[in-house]
Amino acid sequence: MEYITVALAKGRLAEMTTDLLEKAGLDVHELREKSRKLVFTDEKNKFKFILVKASDVPTYVEYGAADIGVVGKDTLLEAGKDLYEMINLGFGTCRMAVAGPKELEGKLDSIHNMRVATKYTEIAKNYYHLVKKQSVEIIKLHGSVELAPIVGLSEVIVDIVESGKTLKENGLVVLEEVCDLSARFVVNRVSMKMESKRILALVAKIKELLAKE
Repeated sequence: MEYITVALAKGRLAEMTTDLLEKAGLDVHELREKSRKLVFTDEKNKFKFILVKASDVPTYVEYGAADIGVVGKDTLLEAGKDLYEMINLGFGTCRMAVAGPKELEGKLDSIHNMRVATKYTEIAKNYYHLVKKQSVEIIKLHGSVELAPIVGLSEVIVDIVESGKTLKENGLVVLEEVCDLSARFVVNRVSMKMESKRILALVAKIKELLAKE
C-alpha cells in the first residue's frame, strides 16, 4: 500500500489539524513530539505528514508531492492552484478586509487612482478588478501593511483581520469586507482518482467529526 502524504502548514494550523486527524483515527504521535523533523509517518494507516510553510502547501499538493493539504483559504486564493477544495474545516477563522482611516468610510468609490497596499496582491486584484470593477494601483508589501496609510504610501490596505486590535492601535478601521477565511482541506486532482477510496473515507470521517462539534 502506498503512503498518502498530507502537507500541513507549520504552526497553530498544524496543531489544530493534528488534533482533528487523531480524532479521525490516524496515528499522529510522531507529529506531537518536539523535534526538528519535517516528515512523520503513521505506519499502521500508511499516511505520511510533512510540515511546510503555509504559502507552500498549495504548491506541494498541486505538483503531487502531497496528496492532501490543510491550509488557510487566504493562501489558496493567493496561490490560485488547481486543487479540489473538499472541506471547510471551520477553524483558523478570520476575514480579509479593506481597511484605512475612519474618514474614508463611505467614500472609497469616489477616490480616483486609489493605491492599495497589501501582502495579498492576487486577492486584492480579484476583488478590485472582478468584484468592484475598479481600477486601482496595488502595492506589494511584505511587512506591516498598517503603516502604509499612516505614512501616505497608500490610501487603504487589504489584509487579514482577526480581532481588529492591530488596526485600532494604528488608527485604522475596516472599510469593506472582502471574504471570510478559514482552514480548508484540499486534494491533488490525480490523487483523487488514484486514492479516492482512502481519501474519501478520511473526508467522510472528518465531516462526521465536524458535524458533531
